[in-house]
Amino acid sequence: MDLTPRKDYFGEFDPTRVPSPCFVVDEVALRDNLTLLAEVQARSGARVLAALKAFSMFSTGDLVAQYLSGVCASGLHEAKLAYEEYGGRDLNREVHVFSAGFKERELRQLLTFAHHIVFNSFSQWHRYKSLCLRAQQSRPELRFGLRINPEHSEGHTALYDPCAPCSRLGIVRSLFSGEALDGITGLHFHTLCEQDFTPLERTIAAVEEKFGDLIPRMEWINFGGGHHITRRDYQVDALVAAVRAFRDKYDVQVYLEPGEAIALFAGVLVSEVVDVTWNGQAQAILDTSATCHMPDVLEMPYRPQITGAARPGELPHDYRLGGQSCLAGDTIGEYSFADPLRVGDRLVFEEMAYYTMVKTNTFNGIQLPAIALWNSDTDALKIVKQFGYRAFKSRLS
Repeated sequence: MDLTPRKDYFGEFDPTRVPSPCFVVDEVALRDNLTLLAEVQARSGARVLAALKAFSMFSTGDLVAQYLSGVCASGLHEAKLAYEEYGGRDLNREVHVFSAGFKERELRQLLTFAHHIVFNSFSQWHRYKSLCLRAQQSRPELRFGLRINPEHSEGHTALYDPCAPCSRLGIVRSLFSGEALDGITGLHFHTLCEQDFTPLERTIAAVEEKFGDLIPRMEWINFGGGHHITRRDYQVDALVAAVRAFRDKYDVQVYLEPGEAIALFAGVLVSEVVDVTWNGQAQAILDTSATCHMPDVLEMPYRPQITGAARPGELPHDYRLGGQSCLAGDTIGEYSFADPLRVGDRLVFEEMAYYTMVKTNTFNGIQLPAIALWNSDTDALKIVKQFGYRAFKSRLS
């Protein structure tokens, strides 16, 4: 996996220009990603949707809407954000929604503005079918689909594998027996997580093997997300060829809904050292937190990169980095630095735009990171939003 950026977007960024902690997104990197995705869209005939579950910095919604066909959402609130901020209302960009389980009151709202609604089970579709078809009479553009489970795993981490044994996500082929599909015009599958084309190629083969007889009855097929299309080593030409071949074979519209690929290389998290201590080894306490600001560090788990830092022992000064929370395991990892860390030093965590901002929380009342938009070409900087006590208090009652 080559996660080398196409250019050194943050090489000239000064982390002291923003409050700490702070997420900083480079609009140039974001536009470069969107340009590539738009090229894939044009060459393949697929419609590319931005997955808000990965990156929903809606101050960039107008920019996303300039390049992509729409947005995919995981429920009512993301769908409303797509409609309001990503061109769903004003530019007729598509709003697609999938949920593991819809409540009726949520679905009634979605039926007034969404374009594709994908159900996770036949029981949900049967429960809401008449409601959906009535709504379609007044909104003929409405389409309904089913999420299928090809029982084919490609994920490397069980927590993120939607096709793991006994997964609650998607309908396995055996459950289609005896089911009528009137009213259903599309199928959705998802198996990938930050992967290249080869796992998708295997997934397509598995889908065709299990569901190939149903595909010709459909208008559209959604290939889901997890496509690292904007990565340097991604096989873009192979993806384009595969999508075109699938479209030609089955005469269906193909959708892709990348999440990480939208914001790959586009964001960092600036943090500040608030204390340096020792207990068996040198410790640095930061004003950012694994559990509050980057929970995938603990859940996945993974070790984020820090600009200028290295693995323990590679540079003269080793530290274990941790957050301010009371969670004993709120540890980001062990790193080495060329110089000793001091209170007030700024650290820049790389690749922090996707699946970070969307997962932040205020455990212990720890302050949420500010959000800034920077332009690496012009050096223009805008602090989009800052959070204080009210952001914490307003989440509770």
